[in-house]
Amino acid sequence: MKFSIYAAAIAGGSLFASTVASPVRPGRSGLQRTATKMEARGLSKEEKERLKYFHEPGEGDVMGHYDARYFKGVVADDERTDTQLHMIRAYLDFFRQEGLDTWIAHGTLLGWWWNGRRLPWDWDMDTQVSGATLAFLGERYNQTHHKYVSDDGSVKREYLLDVNPMARERERGDGMNIIDARWIDLRNGLFIDITGLSETHPDTAPGVWSCKNYHRYHTSDLYPMRETVFEGVIAKVPYSYDKILIQEYQEKALVVTEFQGHAWDPNRKEWLKTAEQIEKDRQDAEKRKQEEEERRKKEEKKKEEEQKKSAAEEGEGDR
Repeated sequence: MKFSIYAAAIAGGSLFASTVASPVRPGRSGLQRTATKMEARGLSKEEKERLKYFHEPGEGDVMGHYDARYFKGVVADDERTDTQLHMIRAYLDFFRQEGLDTWIAHGTLLGWWWNGRRLPWDWDMDTQVSGATLAFLGERYNQTHHKYVSDDGSVKREYLLDVNPMARERERGDGMNIIDARWIDLRNGLFIDITGLSETHPDTAPGVWSCKNYHRYHTSDLYPMRETVFEGVIAKVPYSYDKILIQEYQEKALVVTEFQGHAWDPNRKEWLKTAEQIEKDRQDAEKRKQEEEERRKKEEKKKEEEQKKSAAEEGEGDR
């Protein structure tokens, strides 16, 4: 896979010019104190949205997993699968080539546990980085575009590495910026969520690393990282991956073989759609097609009415 990188123009320079690599200690950040006060004050949903950096076109499993800036419509299941496959390959290869530390996490890690691949029903992908790596991403790679070509040359894509300006703040704050960065497919807005882990309380809780969404890990759970393969490329997973998965999803996530309209095939070592899910997907696709047709007709009718109105106004002006 081949990459080329070019920086997008950013007015005012790096958003991370004042970022330090060491964890932010509690009580030292004015930004964090302000954010905490705002959360305690009970802001409205609209006010909180204005504080948020990354935005999605909606909520839920589907609409909540696109970046609003590049969203052009809900993609079909096959396109989502293809997008996520090449997106994670591009991401992992870029980080490895640049010598940047990252590892797969959450549902993406669970997919790796089963068969080294993404979970077919998962709408997003998750990775983690250390706080020091996150700071370096903000200083060196924020708002950079990355061109990708698959090994066989048949797939060409472009991704944006976008770092949240509030990533420098390692406490949860108002809760609106728990995602620190994203790797975004510019064609459709699907993304990989990147969250940083920092030792936020080294004085009272040394060796405990946490993100802004209350996931906590001990140093011995994370390191030394294990090198493995995910979706056909080299990847890293935490040392105690089984312990981490059980803590997050409970043991049933490692033994239940039917979930989200899929059944585990032990012979093929693959999650396959059930007959019921295949029928549901067909109905959903038909519904989306009808909705798109209705939307197109409404737009055509609106355009026609505007043209008639414009023609009528021109006629009155000629009299």
